[in-house]
Amino acid sequence: MTRPSTNGSLSRAFSRFGWIGFWLQIAIGAIPIALLIYAFLFGGADGIGTRSSFGLIQYLEIGSLLVLAFTTIWFYRYTQLAHQIAMPDLSPSMESLQRTAWTGVAASTLGIVFSALVMMFEVSQLLLYFLRAPQAGVPVVQTTSGGPASWVSAGDVLSLMGLIFALLVEVVVLTFSLWLLFRTTHAMDDD
Repeated sequence: MTRPSTNGSLSRAFSRFGWIGFWLQIAIGAIPIALLIYAFLFGGADGIGTRSSFGLIQYLEIGSLLVLAFTTIWFYRYTQLAHQIAMPDLSPSMESLQRTAWTGVAASTLGIVFSALVMMFEVSQLLLYFLRAPQAGVPVVQTTSGGPASWVSAGDVLSLMGLIFALLVEVVVLTFSLWLLFRTTHAMDDD
């Protein structure tokens, strides 16, 4: 069991970073959710933009959103753990707190990997569209011989922007999880 001053400091860290991480993920997570709703309601079967999407990208996007939902719940769990840490009779063991922080680190890292892969595929696809276009200026519409017209729309850029914001919040959440892991490790060493 840790000393009361360590419990209070650790409890405040879990509470502070838990709430900040939770609300950041709610705020930033609303962007891709809103884009999905918009794509579903107004984008037709193809979603936002006119480019066809690779199936792998869609699975990675769904995986990224699921990880974001998990880490949002996990950061809410940190706030609940803060209350338990503050009460010496309910305080979980340091090993349990470390496992909890490691889970947050692993989930945040997985979310970063998913988002980075999706962005890499999306930017590669945009690059291919621009390389196929005539190199004099930026075409708005490109027709291919015998194929359907395709173009890069504002929805494509908006989707990429949402991914960048999601990646940003995942990096912040990973930083918070690493800090909480450090704090639990440091508190364990003080015993």
